[in-house]
Amino acid sequence: MPEEAFGIGIVVSSYNENITDRLLDGAISTLSKSGMGESQYVTVRVPGAWEIPLAARLLAERDDIDGIIALGAVIRGETTHDQYINQCVSGALMELMMSTKKPVGFGLLTCNNLEQAFHRAGGNEGNKGTETAEAVLIMLKTAKLIEKNSL
Repeated sequence: MPEEAFGIGIVVSSYNENITDRLLDGAISTLSKSGMGESQYVTVRVPGAWEIPLAARLLAERDDIDGIIALGAVIRGETTHDQYINQCVSGALMELMMSTKKPVGFGLLTCNNLEQAFHRAGGNEGNKGTETAEAVLIMLKTAKLIEKNSL
């Protein structure tokens, strides 16, 4: 793999697929616009947000994966279940990033309702899948500069 070429793992939740597919489209579009070909990223679907950290860990352990894009949508319901999921998943993804020293983009929407989620998945609030992919690409380049002591 050339020095500036990166391998990306994308983990996307199938739960709330009408939202997460839009996040995935934004992420893939961003990778494509950055010059990445389909052979440079792999997409893994998991049942829900709860399963994202395990799939992300397994991808991060691969030598050909330099960064992870995690995408999902947890929408508040009538209980506090969403809060527990969001806290656990965000903590696990942060721990993964710190332990592997590989960027992990947090593209997990944590919305109060479906309308908010749609606005953040390509609506009037932009596309968080796009933003997450951009953040991972920036961090990959930044890490390379830090490693080379080129800052």
